[in-house]
Amino acid sequence: MRKASEALRWLRGPRARRNGVGERPRFPAAARRVLRVLRPRYPRPGRRGVRRWLPSPRQTLLAFCWVLALLAGLVGYGYARTEIPTDLNAFATQQDNVYYWADGTEMARVGPVDRQSMPLSRIPASLQAAVLSAENASFYTDSGISLRGLTRAVKAMATGGEAQGGSTITQQYVKNVYLSQSRTFSRKITEMFLAVKLDRKLSKDQILDGYLNTSWFGRGAYGVQRAAKAYYGKDVSQLTVSESALLAALLKGAGMFDPALGPANHKRAVRRWSWVLDRMVQTGHLSAAARRAITVFPEPQAPPRPAGLGGQTGYLVDTARAYVSAHSDISDAQFDRGGYQIYTTFEKPRVTALAAAVRTRLAALDPAARPADRDVRAGAASVAPDGRILALYGGPDYVKQGFDDANITIVPVGTVYAPLVYAAGLRDGVQLTRGAPRTPVTPDTLYDGDDKVTVRTPEGPYWSRDGKIVRVANDGGRSWGRIPLRKAVAEGVNTPVVQLGMDVGIDRVRRASVDAGLLPDSGFGEQVPQFSLGTATPSPIRVASAYATFAAHGTHTAPYSVLRVTRDGDPAPLRAPAVTHPFTPGVAAAVATALDRGSGRKGLAGTSPGNTSAWYAGWTPTAATTVALFRINPTSQQTEPLTGTTGTRPHEHTGSIFPAAIWSAYTAATG
Repeated sequence: MRKASEALRWLRGPRARRNGVGERPRFPAAARRVLRVLRPRYPRPGRRGVRRWLPSPRQTLLAFCWVLALLAGLVGYGYARTEIPTDLNAFATQQDNVYYWADGTEMARVGPVDRQSMPLSRIPASLQAAVLSAENASFYTDSGISLRGLTRAVKAMATGGEAQGGSTITQQYVKNVYLSQSRTFSRKITEMFLAVKLDRKLSKDQILDGYLNTSWFGRGAYGVQRAAKAYYGKDVSQLTVSESALLAALLKGAGMFDPALGPANHKRAVRRWSWVLDRMVQTGHLSAAARRAITVFPEPQAPPRPAGLGGQTGYLVDTARAYVSAHSDISDAQFDRGGYQIYTTFEKPRVTALAAAVRTRLAALDPAARPADRDVRAGAASVAPDGRILALYGGPDYVKQGFDDANITIVPVGTVYAPLVYAAGLRDGVQLTRGAPRTPVTPDTLYDGDDKVTVRTPEGPYWSRDGKIVRVANDGGRSWGRIPLRKAVAEGVNTPVVQLGMDVGIDRVRRASVDAGLLPDSGFGEQVPQFSLGTATPSPIRVASAYATFAAHGTHTAPYSVLRVTRDGDPAPLRAPAVTHPFTPGVAAAVATALDRGSGRKGLAGTSPGNTSAWYAGWTPTAATTVALFRINPTSQQTEPLTGTTGTRPHEHTGSIFPAAIWSAYTAATG
């Protein structure tokens, strides 16, 4: 007790450390040094100003040691408290995803997921090597987590290199079968604890076996066996090294790397596939000579079409799923596991009416007798003024033609683009003299409507790259004389529209069309005079969305196909569509007046330069609808002229025949 009392007095300071006769108590020197270290004096004596509050190197080191000790204690505590779950996660309770019509009735069920376990002994060594090289080269030597892998992943992201991921295969397996896919700090810490414990409990081969049989490869496939069937139609044991490299590439995210999901995906897949092969050489799993021999990308087979999605249903399901993927935090892997209820904006009567209108008109085609009628396709979309996608026509049957023509983006929009040029002029005015203030235009502003008039810039005539003055031809070679802009747009007169686009500025026209609803990557191409005649290639959905902006008095709501998503009755967060106000009600009213066809219907027929497409776009009080007719060469997958299609004479266009008839039949049936 005496020693403790003396120590206490020593800790309290100089005055308390004096004994009754004015001497320090005898205290071991080593103990005094330890106590001085553990009790640094703060604020620091003998210092003035800011320096009095700045810690010394000794104090900084002490604080670091305390933090380190605390972290070690927390890690030890967390590790001791973490238990390996006895049950797997959602794999034990797979469910369908259910899609509903706008009225709440069931539209389609998709699922369950496709999975089948395969012993590691039957999984080819080349596939195992590709996965290890791409995901975790140190798998057989690490302890379940890899600090080196985390450091390498951070470095790759910082330098723009190929992402390799910081999670080991053991961590990914833990996430697949025990945890959720949420990206939270607590989930990541739990994942790391479980990975270390699982690494001590199971052999490396057992972990790799489980990982390869539970990982998601896209196309609803879990595990390498079903992935081999989904992509190459073969047993996993029959995969080549090249095919194995592609499956390994898919582990980074099948939604981004399935080459069948569009040109951008295909480009990413080829780059990732090549990287995996190179990585196999680096890790010693593939010789350099064998790598050089692999030069052809192993194109997978087309994705299988799920049963029950025939007719238009499959196109609607794909559109809704894409929307959920882009506007929620639900990963594609989570979505494939099922259990979600997706309430769409699609109205069944409208979808039925639109499909019937297209079928009726296309039935008049005679591809056997008229070559120009071959490979003719149509895409159509109907969008409400508030952005809801009410109906789509994606093709004759989703099971027979998976490509969705309502979302096609290789068809020129043609002269139905003219109202967007007109709106840009009304909103932004024109600049007729370089450097002068912009001049307002009105619907009654007169322009030269004669055939083949010279296109002008503020400096004079516009010269093409081949040294010729550019002139614009009107449809049928007709000259209209001086014509108000309102009438030029309504009658589809090319020369005033092109000159207006030049006077406004092609860059401003492009910006106005994006503001109205077209996507920034709508294939706008070069900003030349012909731009205003609709060389861009937006989808029918986006054209309908742009026209819906005028129907909504200048307010644009991004088109959306899903009202809400739930899982087991609980709502899943879904980001709301963006709402902007690109045009004043006055500008929108002027566009509506130009397109007025009576009985509350506003619309415009148009064709593209070269007659490679024919469109009709317009709106009623309830919906904006666009219909596109085009031909696609099945070999080159490029558009071809419609000249002669439907039996029209060579000098005639089909813009006012089929698309307009489809539009009229549909709007008559739906209002």
